[in-house]
Amino acid sequence: MPVDRAVSEPGNITTAARISRIAAWRMFLAGARRSAGRHPAVPEIGSGQRGGFGMREFLKRFLEYLGALLIVVTLRFSPRPAAEKLARGYALLLDRAVPRLRRTACRNLGMALPGADPDPIVDGVFRSIARLLLTFARFPGIDRQSVHRWLRCEGFEHFEEARRRGKGVLFATAHIGNWELSAFAHALLAEPMHIVVRPLDNPWIDRLVARRRSLSGNHLIAKKEAARPILRALARNQAVGILIDQNTSLEEGVFIDFFGIPACANTAFVKLAHRSGAAVIPGLALWAENEQRYVLRFWPAIEITGDVTADTQRLHAIIEAVIRDHPDQWLWIHRRWKTRPADAPSLY
Repeated sequence: MPVDRAVSEPGNITTAARISRIAAWRMFLAGARRSAGRHPAVPEIGSGQRGGFGMREFLKRFLEYLGALLIVVTLRFSPRPAAEKLARGYALLLDRAVPRLRRTACRNLGMALPGADPDPIVDGVFRSIARLLLTFARFPGIDRQSVHRWLRCEGFEHFEEARRRGKGVLFATAHIGNWELSAFAHALLAEPMHIVVRPLDNPWIDRLVARRRSLSGNHLIAKKEAARPILRALARNQAVGILIDQNTSLEEGVFIDFFGIPACANTAFVKLAHRSGAAVIPGLALWAENEQRYVLRFWPAIEITGDVTADTQRLHAIIEAVIRDHPDQWLWIHRRWKTRPADAPSLY
């Protein structure tokens, strides 16, 4: 019986077809191992154990991990044009599957940019997420020789000048453009840096993400107990990157003006800068449509006076100006104004 006929008829699968399927599965697993590490850490089962959880939660997180792994593997190994379409498809799926993200974005835009049509901007946000996903999946293939195809620098002399001060550099960055690539590329273009991160709830996905973030030599610092590692790095005249644009609690922040709305911003960044004497450099990687790559821009060092509120406001004013210029690249899907002043009504 010819092989093609055997494969086409239901229930009649030849040895060759079985071998083909097994080979395809092995190729997928090989890509998964290269992408996620050969032995992903397996969380404990058992809700009564510290750090463990029940079978239902275990299966939920495992399926989440398989979904994340599928995205990473397909975006990494597909041809670039196909991968770009896949990334846009994944971002569209996120938009459709979690409608509250678009609702939150439209609510934020209605408050911050009244009069603007929110839907085209939010569409751009999900396209920006798609570009970030594609880049992140392809980190293993980005090196010193190829990084310039993904990104170029602007204002790098500001970082070099800050390094010459000898007290370390604190990068103030935000969820705009491609914050993952900006840190990854810095290690290739200059030297490895330290990145302050919040560990993800899913331990398998957290390991997958952490491994990729470290591929260019960067060092990860857990956000929960970050102060001492940050100060040690700065004392060695090294660079540390911190995302400063998200909502925080009243216990950790102060209210500043952000798009004309009181926004609670974390004060740890400016306190560490003042204590250490480190140079503070805003750094953001923004998509340039005409170049079809990102531009990693460094600003001149920002003066830190020791006035916590004024220093925090000064940094956020720079971020706000960039967002106004590139509204479709900021993560409006985050509930930035969730924390409210006393007696003020909720905005969400």
